[in-house]
Amino acid sequence: MADKAYSSRGFRAYLRKRGIGHTIPEKTDQQRHRHNRGHLGGRPPMFDRQIYRQRNVVERCFNRLKGFRGIATRYEKTATSYEAAVTLASFLLWAGSV
Repeated sequence: MADKAYSSRGFRAYLRKRGIGHTIPEKTDQQRHRHNRGHLGGRPPMFDRQIYRQRNVVERCFNRLKGFRGIATRYEKTATSYEAAVTLASFLLWAGSV
């Protein structure tokens, strides 16, 4: 799932080439340009609105994790300790919500 900023034809081709499924909304100017080209504009790219709505949950989780100063500033030096900090913060957020 990606934002409209990544809706270019080249980025979609990059993902398709690597076999990565994607749900990216099309910008209105891209829709208008495709429509103006008529049958040469091609069909609109696939977009699943239900899957795209789930993106909000992930973004909210990242924003809550950024509330922990060490995670937001990437204070830990090694990837292992950073992962441990993210895991601990995730657990604290989960425990606080239950």
